[in-house]
Order: sequence, then structure tokens, then C-alpha cells
Amino acid sequence: QVQLVESGGGLVQAGGSLRLSCAASGHTFSSYAMGWFRQAPGKEREFVAAISYSGVGTSYADSVKGRFTISRDNTKNTVYLQMNSLKPEDTAVYFCAATEKYALNHYAYMYDFWGQGTQVTVSS
Repeated sequence: QVQLVESGGGLVQAGGSLRLSCAASGHTFSSYAMGWFRQAPGKEREFVAAISYSGVGTSYADSVKGRFTISRDNTKNTVYLQMNSLKPEDTAVYFCAATEKYALNHYAYMYDFWGQGTQVTVSS
């Protein structure tokens, strides 16, 4: 199993930036492909970005493409989400997730382990 802890959320004005981190422990981090999802109040959890085991491959939701960047450092057991040009509609709880088998997939049910989430609020 792997344990995931997100950090870096907060309140930011529209147009600003935040970097989220997700620290993993408990198993070989490079054995997991990683993803970021988000959930706004009253809405379903939605895919944001994913990264392959080594970090070479990435995938993004259309709504964040060109503004967000996912990366990972396997020496630090951490995955990051750099968020630039933030918009009020990016406001949500952001979750990182890990999967052993299904790299770069956009479906929440295919991820085996989840963090507790970190709140991101973008004011207009």
C-alpha cells in the first residue's frame, strides 16, 4: 500500500499560481502512476492531470491544458501540480491518487489509493 498526503492548497486571486505537492510513503513510489483530481461542491470528482511511473508521459484535462503542469520526483517520493493562471472555476478540493496498473488514465475508479485532499480557492 501507499499513503498519500497533499499540501500546498490555499486562497489565491484569479490569475495567480499555486503548487500542490503530494508526498507518498509506504511502498516504492516509482511503482505507481499518479494522478490529480478535483471536486467542487455539488459536483462529481473530475480528472485534472496524470503522470506515468517515470514521469516521461503526462496527460491533462482540456480545462487545464496549458495552465497546469504535473511532475514527479521519484527520489523525493513526491508528485507536484503547478497551477498557473488560476480561474475561479478551478476552486475545488484537489486530490492526488496512485495506481499500479493504469498509467495516464482519467477515471477515478482505476486509482487504488487516495490522499485526503487540499482545498484550493480562487477569488475573482
